[in-house]
Amino acid sequence: MGKHALLSASSSHIWLNCPPAPRLSQQYEDKGSSYAAEGTEAHTLGEYKLKAALGIKAKDPTAGLAYYNEEMEECATGYATYILELVEKAKQECADPMVLIEQRLDFSKYVEGGFGTGDALIIADGTLHIVDYKHGQGVLVESEDNPQMKLYSLGALELFDGIYDINTVSMTIYQPRRDNISTHTVSKESLYQWANEVLKPTALLAYAGDGNYRSGEWCRFCKAKHECRARAEYNMELARYDFKLPPLLEDDDVEDILSKIDVLVSWASDIKDYALQAALGGKKWQGLKLVEGRSNRRYTDENAVIQTVEASGYDPYEHKVKGITAMEKALGKAKFAELLGGLVEKPQGKPTLVPESDKRPAMNTAINDFIEI
Repeated sequence: MGKHALLSASSSHIWLNCPPAPRLSQQYEDKGSSYAAEGTEAHTLGEYKLKAALGIKAKDPTAGLAYYNEEMEECATGYATYILELVEKAKQECADPMVLIEQRLDFSKYVEGGFGTGDALIIADGTLHIVDYKHGQGVLVESEDNPQMKLYSLGALELFDGIYDINTVSMTIYQPRRDNISTHTVSKESLYQWANEVLKPTALLAYAGDGNYRSGEWCRFCKAKHECRARAEYNMELARYDFKLPPLLEDDDVEDILSKIDVLVSWASDIKDYALQAALGGKKWQGLKLVEGRSNRRYTDENAVIQTVEASGYDPYEHKVKGITAMEKALGKAKFAELLGGLVEKPQGKPTLVPESDKRPAMNTAINDFIEI
């Protein structure tokens, strides 16, 4: 079996919403990214920290990590500490909970060739805990209705349901760089119901490359996103408004545009990036040409600049207080809170319109305050 399943848990958000996407994406090379490489190394360090904390013999990988830094160290240590806390809680309900690290989980009972790797599993009577570490900070990941976590849970139940008296499954996303620990608990029965009624029939379509193409926020992670016609047609629907300004639009028109505009901007950016990369590879686009963009001046040798300026009697350095993030890293979180906790404030954020599904509480405007009074 290959390293990656066609219908993987990590890509399930895509194929459950757009079943034909996996087969279409097979023609595109998986180029990877520095973010993915950093995430892999963070997982490796977290695995080591957890094993060490549990008294399991393991080799320290730090020397071989290209992206290792103090932040990654703190994240991995915090992750291990969090898992140990869950283990202690599990011991209150079960005398012999089992902890598995980087466990292969097979959910092929519902998804052809489906398997994945669970970062940390705590198997105990009552509740099965699944924890997934996310090192990225660009996208906040929630555990509620998270298909990747559901698939991992099904794989774990396949192994341990019957050996342990499991009633509920607790799924946790541990995302330290976003200060996000998101936990969602479901009954075992509801998970099996979802698997049979939703997962299995959709996976059959996806494996065959059948079903309808659907565009949505899941497109951002699809390898075919640059050239997908369904995505283009979805975004071009906004052209029917003929770029009219707000005063010429009805309220429902504005609401329709707002519901799609972020996806439209993302799609347009992807098209521009795809076209640029193709042009750099020799592709000729009619009516377009490659030119050299603007650039900023830079020093060729900073050490030589420092020596030259200091020799002339000037100060080559810019003096300013470190930013909050840099200062917290320099002092450590505990010392930072002790010394500067009373000198830091978090101003109210700039108002922004988001979908009602967003978990942040709605702001009170002046008009709403007046209505309430």
